[in-house]
Amino acid sequence: MAEFGRKFLYRIFCVLALIVSIYLIVDLALSKTLDVKVMLLFGILIAVITLGFFDWFQNYIFYVHQERELKIYKHYIKPLEELTKDIRAKQHEFDNHMNAILNMHVVIDNYDELVKAQSAYAKEIYEVKGRSNPALLRISDKILAGFLYSKIISAPPYIEVDIQVLNQHIISSVSEHSLVEIIGTLVDNAFEACTKEFHDVDMVLDATEDKLIFAIKNKVKDLTMGEISLFFEKGFTTKKNKEGHGLGLYQAKQIAQQYGGNITVELQECEGYQEICFRVEI
Repeated sequence: MAEFGRKFLYRIFCVLALIVSIYLIVDLALSKTLDVKVMLLFGILIAVITLGFFDWFQNYIFYVHQERELKIYKHYIKPLEELTKDIRAKQHEFDNHMNAILNMHVVIDNYDELVKAQSAYAKEIYEVKGRSNPALLRISDKILAGFLYSKIISAPPYIEVDIQVLNQHIISSVSEHSLVEIIGTLVDNAFEACTKEFHDVDMVLDATEDKLIFAIKNKVKDLTMGEISLFFEKGFTTKKNKEGHGLGLYQAKQIAQQYGGNITVELQECEGYQEICFRVEI
């Protein structure tokens, strides 16, 4: 706090010194007493003041960045806490299901019927898919974990999401808000492309050589390679309502390239549908 106070007073001094310097230069110029020595002195003073303003600007950018990161942290840590609670509840449910399966022999004394009943019960549990993913809890980037979880639980109920975490230690030089913007764009696009017929979305999260790798794949129909080649062009969109669209992928790629990363897209032809996969390495 004391350091902040000193910097604040220094900036006030710089502003006052600049005002006084300009006044004196104008006054001396009008009185025709402005010589080389005085100009040199004022030049040094203005240089010091300029450095002070530059320092202030750098600190301002830093504080804005820190404030943005803090807001993102507060926003996405809560979903992560909800994920933890949800997984604990699922664990409790799982324990109850296991007890039910293990104690079926108490009421079913026929071996074949017991196996059949246990198989049917286990199949029913397996088919009831939830949206909790314990793998997200284990990754090192808790903001990214909370963000992905918030996206998954807010997706339309017909969308089935499968996420694989290949490396728990997520390392990237990209700021959290930039990472959220890039991955959020890719996730939003995949969810918007889903229909009740093509409702599966597969995500892969990995890291290698201090870079994050995120891939997302979903099924689509009737896309052409010509459209694929224009995906990252500013203003291009395949949506019928073009207003407000066509900037997400363009901006995401621009941000990725600013950090030395890249986003690529692949289209694979399958029988009756296509699979489109976006991959970001940053």
